Amino acid sequence: MQVLLPVLDYASVLVFALTGALVASRAQLDLVGFVFFATLTGVGGGTLRDLVLGRTPVFWVDRPGLILLTAAAAIVVFFTAHLLESRYRAILWLDALALAVAVPAGVGVALAAGTGPVVTVMMGMMTGTFGGLMRDVVGNEVPLVLKQGELYITATFGGAVAALVLLSLGLSHSAALLGCGAMVLALRAGSMVLGWRLPVYKGRPPRNETRG
Repeated sequence: MQVLLPVLDYASVLVFALTGALVASRAQLDLVGFVFFATLTGVGGGTLRDLVLGRTPVFWVDRPGLILLTAAAAIVVFFTAHLLESRYRAILWLDALALAVAVPAGVGVALAAGTGPVVTVMMGMMTGTFGGLMRDVVGNEVPLVLKQGELYITATFGGAVAALVLLSLGLSHSAALLGCGAMVLALRAGSMVLGWRLPVYKGRPPRNETRG
């Protein structure tokens, strides 16, 4: 866990930063805008997680190299985004990969902090979703977490619960976190490729009431 958690943090920050920079490219921002979006997306979820758990300083303050990593990702995307055939599709797949890394990172941090099952699941979901949510809202894009019927928040929930189930079966923390990431990626990929959906609410007109 001492080795795996920092690796998960660096990986999730990097991949989320790439998605943030791609959103900046769709908005045709300058290089500073790219760095801003990459950094906001890369550290957003983990920052909120640490604040909620009362971890001070938050993870990137102790490791400022993470901010340099988001800046480097932004610079790379700034000069290469035009090579992608579909930047939106790249965002979708990179975001799915980032979820598969960020949710285990959140779960692992919560477990290390000794939280209960409910809080552990919430921390996994929060770490996975809030960076992308802030990215989409600031970038004036429809948030992926709110796309109708998409397995997005459901994927983060399923992965976090899978980690707890694997732990209850006697697997190690590292194996449980890897299983968590695999579950998140499988659910998200299934939604995008196979069209897996949850039923959505359909409103019905009110009944006509007759008064006697």
